[in-house]
Amino acid sequence: MGIEDEIIHWWRDEKGELHRNVLRIESEQPQRLNGFPRDGVITIRLMNTVGQQAIKLSPDEALRVSTQLLSVAKEMLNQKRVLWAEQEEFVRQ
Repeated sequence: MGIEDEIIHWWRDEKGELHRNVLRIESEQPQRLNGFPRDGVITIRLMNTVGQQAIKLSPDEALRVSTQLLSVAKEMLNQKRVLWAEQEEFVRQ
């Protein structure tokens, strides 16, 4: 299994103590099993100072998640652009 990427997020709790969360993307390549091609597996692993959880996705499932993330992120960026444009218009007045 290879590690494709990690997103590390540091944060402080209400006591001011520093914590770390890690979102890791891992992959297992497709292979031939008993003479038949099998899908690879994409594992999304969330780790923190206490433990870790993981979900294994087929390539189709991973594409569904990534498409949804892309759509939501684009919409949020568009909304932010609108807010900036409104801010600039407000400042001009």
